[in-house]
Amino acid sequence: MEKISFAGNNGDAIEFYVIEKTTLGGVDYMLVTESETEDGDAYVLKDLSKSGDSEGVYEIVDDEDELQAVGQVFGALLEDIDILQ
Repeated sequence: MEKISFAGNNGDAIEFYVIEKTTLGGVDYMLVTESETEDGDAYVLKDLSKSGDSEGVYEIVDDEDELQAVGQVFGALLEDIDILQ
């Protein structure tokens, strides 16, 4: 599983494991978790990067409609994983 790091608000590194990636409506999304081996919380990250950005810019999706739509796509891609919404 791919591991990625983000800089938190206080500058500390936050690490996530990428479960799956997809594109919906021209926007890239990642389904990530904090633990590679244990059941735990998963987050949907939305890519806000603009072309030419030297680093990726992501935010956690919290809009219910958007989360539902992206969750359905990830659910179809990952039939063997339970995704609770």
